Amino acid sequence: MEIQIGDIGNIIQLAIAPVFLLTGVGTNLMVLTNRLSRIIDRSRIVEGKIHEGNQAEQLDGRAELEVLYRRAHLTSRAVTLSTACGLLICLVIAALFVGDLLKLQLSRFIAGLFILAMLALIGSFLYLLREILIATRTMWMHKFVLSEKKIGSPK
Repeated sequence: MEIQIGDIGNIIQLAIAPVFLLTGVGTNLMVLTNRLSRIIDRSRIVEGKIHEGNQAEQLDGRAELEVLYRRAHLTSRAVTLSTACGLLICLVIAALFVGDLLKLQLSRFIAGLFILAMLALIGSFLYLLREILIATRTMWMHKFVLSEKKIGSPK
């Protein structure tokens, strides 16, 4: 089992695209974990206000917490799928080298791993999109409630 330098060079060239994809997945994971951290921080603040506030503030806080918990759940699923995508891409890269080293025909296996990685990435983006839509809708609802309070308040 002798390794040829030319073969390694070709495999490295084949592995470049998955490595760049892995960089993008890592960036996506950073975005997702930052969003999750902000959601968790906000939920802690709201939980504190629920314990200290009057009945109306407690009801508002509980409603906001429900939305925050839903957003955290969606973001957590997006993180899980992005992580799975990253692991599958790593397996693609490893399979490229193992297949060449052991002279195995792994083309279909590698293609299957890559397809699974893309499906995981698509799922992650769909969860992220859903979370962003909920966050945006909540923001607009808060804006509407605040504008209604201003209109209804005595001048």
